[in-house]
Amino acid sequence: MKPKTLNALLRVYDQLDVITRHLYDLAEIELELDAFDDASLLQTRADILYEQMENLAVVIAELEG
Repeated sequence: MKPKTLNALLRVYDQLDVITRHLYDLAEIELELDAFDDASLLQTRADILYEQMENLAVVIAELEG
């Protein structure tokens, strides 16, 4: 695997981490405002991205190893 490809995957992982944390933070705010539908939507989207991050971490680990 080209180092450029691995570096791109690492950058994507980092970007997903920022986005996922942001979504979780927004979900928490919506919970505090009793906006349960919005909080649920944000939480669900964050959970999906987190799962993708876990999958990507496996791919990255395999490429690094």
